[in-house]
Amino acid sequence: MKYSNKILLNIAILFFSLLLSCKNSPHKPNISSLNLLRGELQLCGDGQFGDVNFSESCSQETRDKFNLAISLLHSFEYAEAEKAFVKVIDKDPQCAMAYWGVAMSIYHDLWAPPNTSDLEKGVKLLSIAKTLPKSKKAEQYIEAIGAFYLDWENIDTQTRKDRYAQKMLNMYQTYKDDTEVSVFYALALRASALPSDKTYSKQRESGKILETLFKKEPNHPGIAHYIIHAYDYPELALLGLNTARRYASIAPNSAHAQHMPSHIFTRLGLWNESISSNISSAESAICYAENIAPGAHWDEEVHAMGYLVYAYLQTGNNELAYEQYDYLKTFKEIFPPNFKLAYTAAAIPARLAVENKNWKEAANLKLPNQLEINWKAFPWQASLLHFAKALGNIHINNLETAQKELNLLEAFKSQLLSQNKTYEANQLTIEITTIKAWMQLKKGKNKQALIHMYSAANLESKTSKHPVTPGEILPADELLADMLLALNQPQEALAIYELNQQRRPNRFNGIYGAAIAAKQTGNRLKAIRYFNLLLKQTENVKSKRPELEEAKAFLKQNNIIYGI
Repeated sequence: MKYSNKILLNIAILFFSLLLSCKNSPHKPNISSLNLLRGELQLCGDGQFGDVNFSESCSQETRDKFNLAISLLHSFEYAEAEKAFVKVIDKDPQCAMAYWGVAMSIYHDLWAPPNTSDLEKGVKLLSIAKTLPKSKKAEQYIEAIGAFYLDWENIDTQTRKDRYAQKMLNMYQTYKDDTEVSVFYALALRASALPSDKTYSKQRESGKILETLFKKEPNHPGIAHYIIHAYDYPELALLGLNTARRYASIAPNSAHAQHMPSHIFTRLGLWNESISSNISSAESAICYAENIAPGAHWDEEVHAMGYLVYAYLQTGNNELAYEQYDYLKTFKEIFPPNFKLAYTAAAIPARLAVENKNWKEAANLKLPNQLEINWKAFPWQASLLHFAKALGNIHINNLETAQKELNLLEAFKSQLLSQNKTYEANQLTIEITTIKAWMQLKKGKNKQALIHMYSAANLESKTSKHPVTPGEILPADELLADMLLALNQPQEALAIYELNQQRRPNRFNGIYGAAIAAKQTGNRLKAIRYFNLLLKQTENVKSKRPELEEAKAFLKQNNIIYGI
């Protein structure tokens, strides 16, 4: 069949009219059931979160908002990042990468995995994104995070993290000159590292990629942030020190960016820098909470408080440490009620008691129920306080109550194993073995006590710490050394205290223990060095810790002028 030129021209005009109509009136995806975070962004200060330039950000008119969302995401300001991505969706419903951005905002790579509702939400978001027009690179981004969300009901979190990291590796190998691809790959690689891998091979590789990028983009928040996470280990922390001292200034309006450097400061025992970092973080978090819900508190403030208490205790500053706890007890509403809140709420009172060796206080600890935390959902976090209670009861010779606490820890471990939470169950194993060791010691079974305590210390040495914690409630190394001292084995105790100092530099009790062990072995010079170090670390604090008076008395007895 032949058509005239006029008919062909009319067909062409009709076709292009329909095409133009479709372009100008795109189908709007149905997002009403996704429970997306909406509202005005609540940003304290002048909104400085670092510089990013994301090339896959759809329409030009949403570019600035998309880049802001990415900056917020890179500093783990998840709620505000999601709201920013949603604003992009509202402005440009065809922007596939904005749906990717929301899915990334609920992933939380290094923290707790998304809950069921968020996993379902992520699947729906990515399903929409797949139907929208996009570049090849955007399609790969969406497929990559989709590997984490895909079949989440049947596949464990670690396997899905590995799948995501592999997809990002493929992108990294294809787009090595793309900063954002490299940054997101480095984060995915770090997130896929196993806590039991003490070679830190993935962390080192991640850090190497990021350090190269940082030379070219020194004001990029994600690069700085993820370098700190890559090196957040005693063996690697020195590699992250320079970056830690820069990150807060890159994203000065992010509470998390103010806090995150203290991870490195804590690993290196730089307590004054940690204190300064977390005071700034808490202040920023208070500002944010006041914008969101006046009178309430944000979990980022509580997280900073946990690190503050830890640092104050290492400088002997009980007054300010207890002040933080008293302040926490005034909180009525905290958002969101998550694992970080539960961890800190249990850890603060536990640390205050056992770090001061106030065993009666430890024995009578109670979970802070005024915060309305569902403790049944957080067995590892609750165990921190019950671990301290068990130690307290052992030291005041109340073994029957200590046994009840031990039974509770065993129940917590069983619960965690049933939920396939291997890392957290492993933490309970360390706590349980430690309590068994000290119970055996109280019963006069010294050999069995040491076997258990060496076992606990060995297991802890093979396990990396969780990012939520500044450190163990009491390190197993330190408790092992304490036990050796109690058994009149100061030489062996000194060796363990010094090993503990390598792993956890400048811990108050670790330094004091090393000084006492050195003194008991007759190593006068080492005792002087450690007592001097303890006094130096606490010199700007009006501390009432009795250990400091003992240090001064020893130095005076040995005709040593403190500070020389």
